[in-house]
Amino acid sequence: MVSQTPGALARALLLAMLVATPALMLPSTQPATAQIVLVLAILAATFTALEYNSRYPGLLEFRFAPPYNRLRFFTLAIILVCLSIMLRGEVMPSAVSVWLDQVAGRVADILDFPFSPVRLMVLLVPPEAGAALPGLLRRASALAYVLSLGMVVVFAIFVRLLGWPTRSGPFNVWINLPLFDPTGGGDVLYRLRRDAVLNLVLGIALPFAIPAILRLSSAIIGPVSLDDPQTLIWTVSAWAFLPASLLMRGLAMQRIAAMIEGKRRRSYAAARSPVEEGGALQGA
Repeated sequence: MVSQTPGALARALLLAMLVATPALMLPSTQPATAQIVLVLAILAATFTALEYNSRYPGLLEFRFAPPYNRLRFFTLAIILVCLSIMLRGEVMPSAVSVWLDQVAGRVADILDFPFSPVRLMVLLVPPEAGAALPGLLRRASALAYVLSLGMVVVFAIFVRLLGWPTRSGPFNVWINLPLFDPTGGGDVLYRLRRDAVLNLVLGIALPFAIPAILRLSSAIIGPVSLDDPQTLIWTVSAWAFLPASLLMRGLAMQRIAAMIEGKRRRSYAAARSPVEEGGALQGA
């Protein structure tokens, strides 16, 4: 456990920095907001340190099957940094912010079509909002969505072409899926495939459903204040990243189900071989 501590502390520090990234990069962070961000960063760091410093499975899935969680972390970090630079550029322009804004605008021109997830996110802007907010939300949503889809594509390459998760050693279902109970009833293979399909369906549907849910909730608890830069960054990041994470989880569960099915077939074939050989000797 002592050997795990430095890695756990390093991961905790990185996650704390990730949570604090928008507050650190934006020039208009209020003191009250900074205090809330600090508390959330400490909580995230504590959870990560405890999770990775333990030898036994906790709540985090695929902890011993890299690069699943690393890919998720770096993708979310890239999304937060890019959106923070774009929002900072609205007040303090720089060459990087201008370039990112141009790239996001070109991506938005491709993804912003009727009934697309990006178009649905733009519809969240209230009529009384400023004239610049719809365009900013449009560009930020398009960039975050493309980066999240890129994460799914990279993980699919690891699964299909690079043999994840067995490329890094034997795969243990218990420690990598601590919330999945193999003895919960029913065939494990069927349950894994059912969970995979459910995650894939949710990953495809949520980019369309989240804007509708936010629109309905605004009629009950009030509209989401997208005028605040940090609210915009975290709303767009969650909208793009969470469905992509579900798609990744669906692909991972499908891969594990295929591995279990292949192992069963090999076991059945090995069990039939001695029986067939014995029958052949008796016939002779």
